[in-house]
Amino acid sequence: MKLLKLLLATILLCSTNTLRAQKYVGGDISMLTKYEEAGVEYLDSTDKVVDALTFFKQEGLNAMRVRLFVDPSKDNDKAVCQDIEYVKALGKRIKDKGMKLMLDFHYSDTWADPAKQWTPDAWKSLTNEQLYEKIYEYTKESLQQMVDAGATPDFIQTGNEISFGMMWGTEAEAKNNNNNRCYTNSPDANWTRFITLLKKAGKACREVCPEAKIIIHSEQTPKPTVLTDFFDRMTTASLDYDIIGLSYYPDFHGNLAKLETALTTLEGKNYGKDIMVVETGYSYAWAIGDYYDYTSTYPYTEDGQKQFTIDLIAKLKQHSLVKGLFWWWPEDNGNKRVTNSWWNAALYNHNTGQPWPAFYELKNFATESSGLQGIEAEKISNSDKWYTIDGRRLGSEPSKSGIYINNGKKKIVR
Repeated sequence: MKLLKLLLATILLCSTNTLRAQKYVGGDISMLTKYEEAGVEYLDSTDKVVDALTFFKQEGLNAMRVRLFVDPSKDNDKAVCQDIEYVKALGKRIKDKGMKLMLDFHYSDTWADPAKQWTPDAWKSLTNEQLYEKIYEYTKESLQQMVDAGATPDFIQTGNEISFGMMWGTEAEAKNNNNNRCYTNSPDANWTRFITLLKKAGKACREVCPEAKIIIHSEQTPKPTVLTDFFDRMTTASLDYDIIGLSYYPDFHGNLAKLETALTTLEGKNYGKDIMVVETGYSYAWAIGDYYDYTSTYPYTEDGQKQFTIDLIAKLKQHSLVKGLFWWWPEDNGNKRVTNSWWNAALYNHNTGQPWPAFYELKNFATESSGLQGIEAEKISNSDKWYTIDGRRLGSEPSKSGIYINNGKKKIVR
């Protein structure tokens, strides 16, 4: 009996320690290699030149995101340069530093976002049936190359900001119609096509990287009804994925109350998925969008950017399902022009090469456990509420063996 109790205590301790490591914070650093090749220097707060990735890790960041285009040579934008060779090399460096890697598939030759989901040039003549196989083969081959290069992804986005579908066709075709786009009232055939593409991509992920978590990414944070319609459809279609990924930029999506509504709405739907904010950012100088002006609360200054980061993290910590926070393009740095434009929400001072104060706040997202401690803090009294060890609420009493939380206490189901 004593041995059993000791074993149980060890299991629970390991589970709690694992839980504390299950929050991920970092950024999309897809341009880091280009900055380094241009001779941009990254400094710490004492003006010492440092290796960027080493410094990121030392400052408490534990995960990085990198985008992948099919054939970026088709685009003239200097920030669209991440082909498979580029991504393998940067991905390996990230993994070698002991950080987690999120691979963001842009199934396009250029930026894939809500307004642009163009089919890669080499695939544009394929039928839908051929595209289903192509996305499977391409995803599988790309992932296998990553694995062989020592850059196995821990998280995989099968598409970037895909609320309205992906691989619509060509831009020229789209001028005449809304072919293949997915809206709430879009034809069922559009949704069937889109979800089939996602299933094929996900199948490749499970085969090559079975331990990786699949992320489905939406930017519809300020529109909870659109957001839930989207993920309801994923549930109805039995799509295999693990994490709901969100974009949240105040300039485009509104104040933190908008984010709060989105998170609360998603949690209330009981999808059984963790949530990550896979893109965020706020300016230190000029607006990055003209939809919302949040400067009365957070002025466009280094202090304003810092306070936004502090308040964002505090908001996210109120939600046990939120397990990730990634800043968009934090590494934009220096006066050497390596892209077509500046990014005003970077975390580096272009003049000094030092991080803005907001950079040093990011680590605080991952400094305390979420799921288990959050549940215990709520002092749950209803015995019919069951949670997984990482804080996800279940719809009923679990049928699988494992450790769960019920009535505020750890319980073993055999």
